[in-house]
Amino acid sequence: MPAQPKIVQLVASGDLRLSANQTCWPAQAAMEKALAAALKAEGWKIKRAHALDPVKKHGFIDSQRMGIEVFRCIDPDAPLIVAEAVWQYSHHVLAGLTTHRGPILTVANWSGQWPGLVGMLNLNGSLTKAGVKYSTLWSEDFTDAFFKTKLKQWLKTGRIAHDLSHARKLEKVKMPAKPTALGKKLAATLRAEKAIMGIFDEGCMGMFNAIIPDHALHACGVFKERLSQSALYHETLQVSDADALAIHTWLEKKGMTFHLGRDHTTQLTREQVRLQCKMYAAALRIADDFGCDSVGIQYQQGLKDLLPASDLVEGMLNNADRPPVKSRDGRRTLWAGQPLLHFNEVDECAGLDGMLTQRVHRALQQPVENTLHDVRWGEAFGGDYVWVFLISGAAPPAHFVGGWKGAEGFRQPAMYFPNGGSTLRGNSKPGEIIWSRIYVQNESLHMDIGRGCVVELPPEETERRWQLTTPQWPIMSAVTYGVSRDQFMAKHQANHVQVAYAHDAKAANDCLFAKAAMARALGIQVNVCGTLSR
Repeated sequence: MPAQPKIVQLVASGDLRLSANQTCWPAQAAMEKALAAALKAEGWKIKRAHALDPVKKHGFIDSQRMGIEVFRCIDPDAPLIVAEAVWQYSHHVLAGLTTHRGPILTVANWSGQWPGLVGMLNLNGSLTKAGVKYSTLWSEDFTDAFFKTKLKQWLKTGRIAHDLSHARKLEKVKMPAKPTALGKKLAATLRAEKAIMGIFDEGCMGMFNAIIPDHALHACGVFKERLSQSALYHETLQVSDADALAIHTWLEKKGMTFHLGRDHTTQLTREQVRLQCKMYAAALRIADDFGCDSVGIQYQQGLKDLLPASDLVEGMLNNADRPPVKSRDGRRTLWAGQPLLHFNEVDECAGLDGMLTQRVHRALQQPVENTLHDVRWGEAFGGDYVWVFLISGAAPPAHFVGGWKGAEGFRQPAMYFPNGGSTLRGNSKPGEIIWSRIYVQNESLHMDIGRGCVVELPPEETERRWQLTTPQWPIMSAVTYGVSRDQFMAKHQANHVQVAYAHDAKAANDCLFAKAAMARALGIQVNVCGTLSR
């Protein structure tokens, strides 16, 4: 670090949508004020590299072009902080960060209000994939001892060392014979038979980290079928009203509750739900047309101006017990009695992870339903650190207390979705889980995998956490065995985490070992994180 002057450049990557940036700006401004105070206490000043825009009424970098222009005016050798209190599009700043030579620190607040730490984790994963060196840090109020100690370390050396002792290379883990043999066998089958991921347009919401290079995916025996959202839109409009009615009726008979109104701009309407039912049938038929083993639909961008949100569709696809849809010729029920694996937000890393999970769990006769969640936030409760894993509505009802009867449909927030659409909200049931994440580093695939459980919190505590985040979305109250909050944040390479249930602890351990062995046999470098129990 330079001795004088003690100035840190600061940038803030934001959303693409004006409404989100304006709504979330006060939280970002408050975070930057607290961060500036922390730096001032160490004798350093913050110099914001881009000003608040009086016309847009926010101070975010809101496009890739703007990010490139901002970085042209930044000393490439200066220490730089990327401060995030909101969801951000990583590609807004990625171009500039790839050529920045000075020390980089990504910082997030610790709040459930807007997904700042989610945005930072996405940026971290994107920087790791791009081969950009960076340090990372987080805090509730930027006055705690952990934050101040690590900040001093960065200001002095330009680097932060975190405790990563929870992560062990698979080669150093004693593996039981039967799950290991199963994993290797499943890997050989996948490579021999091959599989197709149907991708409705790559690169959702700036998530550079969610795109797997073709050569790395092909080595696993998996190939991309690149599909267009415009085809999904067209196919949605071809589905009959009778088919949509049948799907909607099935959901209601199963016990799902839709909170309906009549105002399209602010409420969930019956028409929005029916269009989602049509999109569900359309996705299944397109997947059948191309022989896809899984599909990924973009979240928000593109289709949001044409159709309701896809979350209800995605949750249905990921559930084994779901509304039946016939093939085009009417002779077959598509994927009868099983999920059509969906990877939310076209996160290909989650898609590959889900493929491995389905094959392992099916072979071990464990629940095959799996989903990604955002690593949204968390707090200690009852002696555990309990994470709030929260996704926009695409979790399968098999994960919920009460199944379909515990599922509710709320309108997606108008700030993101002008055409509304139902979420698929539920409270995840207590039980043993396996969590994991596949990510890209040095042009190759890696996986972090660990064990945990979903805990049952008092209803009022669950509701409090919902209200502090996004109450329309499904929630999972998760404990990661042997992995602390700060260890998880320091190591995790994505805004997403993949989760799946097992019937009991032993079965969950077998699933972990078999999946880890399968991944390693496919050429994925695996870290086993934490412990097998509390």
